[in-house]
Amino acid sequence: MTKMNRYLKKHTEALVKDVGVEAACKLTGRSKATLGRYYSESEEHADRYMPLDAVASLEAAASFPHVTQALAEINGNTLEVAAGRKGNATSVNSNVVALAQRFALLMSEYNQSIADGVITVTEAKRMLSETLELQKVLVEMKLHLEDETA
Repeated sequence: MTKMNRYLKKHTEALVKDVGVEAACKLTGRSKATLGRYYSESEEHADRYMPLDAVASLEAAASFPHVTQALAEINGNTLEVAAGRKGNATSVNSNVVALAQRFALLMSEYNQSIADGVITVTEAKRMLSETLELQKVLVEMKLHLEDETA
């Protein structure tokens, strides 16, 4: 499986987990097993990807357009995500969950990038993008904490 394929599958998994597996099943009309195949890295599922209609449905409910962002990055583009997206964290607890998810994505990206011993410019850009997303969550968390102490 190529780096690009793993990258897409990783972001597909992040999208499903962002929405929640049960909710993703309801939104897409697909089973847990089918959704799992879309982000499975096993050889038997290497050529399976989530259909665009399912991605669109999930991203409408998610806090972040994970797959769209991944596709943009693969093609050397950037994606500006509106701050007022539906699903943004509404509490510190939600921020902690989002922080853990973003950090996991960053570490996964780092692991893939350093696997060959060299971080390319493209890989560095993807890691920078993940770092910026992590920073956005931290800022949102800071604002929530300030609100709670005011």
